[in-house]
Amino acid sequence: MALSRLAGSFQASGFRSACYGSLVSTNDEALARARSGDPGRLWITAESQTGGRGRNGRRWTSEPGNLFASLLLIDPAPPRRLAELGFVASLALAQALCAILGANPGLRIKWPNDILYKGAKLAGILLESVALPSGVACVVGIGVNCASHPREALYPATDLSEVVGRDIAPDTILEPLSAEMARWLDIWSKGEGFDVIRTQWLALAAGIGETIEVTRPQETLTGVFRTLDASGRLILQCESGQVAIDAGDVFLAAPPPRAVPGA
Repeated sequence: MALSRLAGSFQASGFRSACYGSLVSTNDEALARARSGDPGRLWITAESQTGGRGRNGRRWTSEPGNLFASLLLIDPAPPRRLAELGFVASLALAQALCAILGANPGLRIKWPNDILYKGAKLAGILLESVALPSGVACVVGIGVNCASHPREALYPATDLSEVVGRDIAPDTILEPLSAEMARWLDIWSKGEGFDVIRTQWLALAAGIGETIEVTRPQETLTGVFRTLDASGRLILQCESGQVAIDAGDVFLAAPPPRAVPGA
């Protein structure tokens, strides 16, 4: 990954960067740096991960040739607005992928922040945070399937090289991603601009107006995905009425018969 070539573009976006050949997890490295006093606005990247993870502790397949990056931010917003970062990041990533795919109608965001191409998972985002003595550190972990994707996973998956029919290097994504992240963080403005983020996110949302399933630890709900509320919760119209969902796994079609760890 030619990060030395990207140093200028990172600086132009107001970020710093650190690149590794291999890490257990880029999120873990970012959190460790936060605990050591790093001021943030730092991209951590690795060519491979030995312990990458997705939401709910699932293993994130980390083959070389894919993008593994984490952005460390210190006190990016008031605590009650930190979850909105997932929508900011997914919107920035979707816009960065448009630099490769163009204005492609197959590109969609699945709540809360997976990127799909024609219904298959192309990228995922994991938000993590840690309390600091004087505030909070937030890490936006981003994985993009550039060269390969899991063949067995909880959701169907794909990769950029398969989609476009040519090799796509991770740094090809990282350069526009850094610029788009800076732009959408400014628009978000620590939560004050979430209405704009929400509107733009809904324009790319997968499953709006369709029947979906949402699995939670104690139940599975089926209903029509109506919208997002003002805080980003998924509004599901069930037979019994509307339900506001703040966490869960969304299936746009019938889920597989068993859950297999993967992307």
